[in-house]
Amino acid sequence: MLVSDFDFRLPDELIAQEPLGARDASRMLHVQRSTGQRSDLAFREFPDLLRPDDLVVFNNTRVFPARLYGRREGVRVQPISPKNPATRDFLRGGIEVLLTRPLSTGPNDWECLVRPGRKIGVGERLFFGGQDELQAQVLARAECGERRIRFQPLADFFATLDRIGHVPLPPYISRPDSPRDRERYQTVYADQNGSVAAPTAGLHFTPEILHRLHQRGIETVDITLHVGLGTFQPIRVERVEEHKIHSERYTMSANTAAAINRALSTSRRVFAVGTTTVRTLEHAATAGAGTIAAGEASADVFIYPGFEFKVVQAMLTNFHLPQSSLLMLVCAFGGKGNILRAYEQAVAERYRFYSYGDCMFIE
Repeated sequence: MLVSDFDFRLPDELIAQEPLGARDASRMLHVQRSTGQRSDLAFREFPDLLRPDDLVVFNNTRVFPARLYGRREGVRVQPISPKNPATRDFLRGGIEVLLTRPLSTGPNDWECLVRPGRKIGVGERLFFGGQDELQAQVLARAECGERRIRFQPLADFFATLDRIGHVPLPPYISRPDSPRDRERYQTVYADQNGSVAAPTAGLHFTPEILHRLHQRGIETVDITLHVGLGTFQPIRVERVEEHKIHSERYTMSANTAAAINRALSTSRRVFAVGTTTVRTLEHAATAGAGTIAAGEASADVFIYPGFEFKVVQAMLTNFHLPQSSLLMLVCAFGGKGNILRAYEQAVAERYRFYSYGDCMFIE
């Protein structure tokens, strides 16, 4: 299967650069797998499309301000303001560090991307914040140019990040982050710190939409999968089967595992909000031979056409990058031809694409 088979034409102006005024004001393309029928709807209609006995599964991960601007030891730079558009560029002597995942070597050790990469060597000390309140040392280089760094111990590390860090907007959003992104690039139910990218299908939900689900008696549960930069990892091989998928840690509570197993045993529909939730549930089912087990694990299942789904029977998802593993997952679930035709319709109907864009309801 060729990666190029998952290409599509997308005008740049359809890539959403800003969120809409209201979360639930987005459009929703309803796609039926069995018939290929498609309908243009509004996301506010989402609760009415669910079955009364559906089990809806959310990813409750929380995005943290993982992008840091600072300096190398012995180098002075002008202060960088969060409101300054120059934060997307390099001021003289300045550096950018994007934290990607914590390491098991120590509580203060992280893997990260750095810019400018050639200038930041092993052993260098890095400083962040107006008063150098966050300090780190480069421990090693990783395989693909990443760095492993160790921060000076702080009792309130994440509180410091919240104060001086920046929202790690995806690379296709061509503007600096703003204070508004702190709230909007986050689901309303996020409560577990650890992601460098939002599970974007969840961005459409509001407290009112969740209340309507509960009013209808629809059962909801959470998993936690912390989204890493692998979600944006390009596929650099020609054949899909040769791609090595990234791995992401997840946590499944005992209550969530029990609810999913009950739904499966009684033939109730499991509805996944987002591709991260799909990956978690399908990995857990594969590892457990069809039974979902509570605990922590790493989801490394690569889902592309031909995959046999064991848990998920309906899903909500945003529109994804051409030739991406996420698009392949959606094509595996909805049927390749069916989904690519839906994408053609979305382009023709001027849907908004990617993280701050519109969504698809596939059943």
